[in-house]
Amino acid sequence: MITKAVRIYGKNDLRLEEFELPVIKTDEILARVVCDSICMSSYKATQQGAEHKRIPDDVHVNPTIIGHEFSGEILEVGNKWKTLFQPGMKFSIQPAINYPSGPVGILSAPGYSYKYIGGDATHIIIPNEVMEQNCLLPYSGPGFYPAALAEPLSCVIGAMHANYHTKPGSYIHQMEIVDGGNLALLAGVGPMGLAAINYVIHREDLKPGLMVVTDIDQARLDRAATLFSQDYALERGINLLYVNTGKIKHPVDELIKISNGKGYNDVFVFAPVASVIEQGDAILAFDGCLNFFAGPVDPDFKARFNFYNVHYNFNHIVGTSGGNEADMNEALTMMSEGLDPAGLVTHIGGLDAVIETTKHLPVIPGGKKLMYTNISLPLTAISEFKSKGEDDPLFRELATIVESNKGLWSVKAEGYLLSHAKPI
Repeated sequence: MITKAVRIYGKNDLRLEEFELPVIKTDEILARVVCDSICMSSYKATQQGAEHKRIPDDVHVNPTIIGHEFSGEILEVGNKWKTLFQPGMKFSIQPAINYPSGPVGILSAPGYSYKYIGGDATHIIIPNEVMEQNCLLPYSGPGFYPAALAEPLSCVIGAMHANYHTKPGSYIHQMEIVDGGNLALLAGVGPMGLAAINYVIHREDLKPGLMVVTDIDQARLDRAATLFSQDYALERGINLLYVNTGKIKHPVDELIKISNGKGYNDVFVFAPVASVIEQGDAILAFDGCLNFFAGPVDPDFKARFNFYNVHYNFNHIVGTSGGNEADMNEALTMMSEGLDPAGLVTHIGGLDAVIETTKHLPVIPGGKKLMYTNISLPLTAISEFKSKGEDDPLFRELATIVESNKGLWSVKAEGYLLSHAKPI
């Protein structure tokens, strides 16, 4: 089987190459990738090369395939797994497989560590450890892009589950955000922030009474308010407020005022910016939990934290990196029950657009960049479909489809793209 894939050789050294996959072993699975969502983690891996903890030291001679937020279709199943998986099944993968014998030990992950599996490829071989760790997850919902976006949603789910609270006199940690409490999402209208808003609003088991979402980009705040309106959140029992802290002289005072002076039980920081972390620290309530969600590129990144409040107010901090199998299954279940992650997607591209998109991801505006790996297509903003459609019939029809869906990507748009775009 010939595959085309984007492989990493070192710092800022990504190459789109064609090569032959070996015949699968009896404990492996051959699959076709349909789409991969580009993640900031891939950008960080590209910046760090072999210095990244998930990338092998010998990547310069044994390159690995990048991309870890992907979905596709199973083509061939080795004998060991034929009772669980069949050709034609759609799948998503939990990349944080935590397999001690992987290429870089416990941190090994598809999209970083393996020669033959990663999201930015036309075809892949899924290794035995992925199945052994129950990280190959069947997907029965519509389309493919929801399954590709299940991984970033699972990261948000895992973060919410990882927050904890205590009671004076007790050493038992009560996991989860506070039901009916005050929740703040700082720098919260990027792709992962939008995923968090979507998840919090659609949860059935528990939810905050107040959710405040901040940013300094009014256009992104306005888009978030369009996707997840205050009225809809209120119907779900949540008082949702969007706040532009860049336009407020004293944002901490204003955020405390919004909380009626109580502060916030749970604060999530979605940008690796010291001032945002310190702002989150300053608005914590008693026994407040700050979740530093955004992973920095700089291994020496630091921010100030009020340890007086750690001691006397029981404030604490957690950090999460990825979700687990249960988080992925929760994401897939919620999608099958109606949660649509289409609002996260702002750009569409093909395999030949992956390298430039990954290298320049921080400066490309918008949300998720969704790459369809078996087609050739420049990275294109959904908002540009109509103008590009003046000269290109593919974009003309895609513009019509998304306009009928409030300007959002959809299963119908995906199907049309896969049927009419130029193969890679």
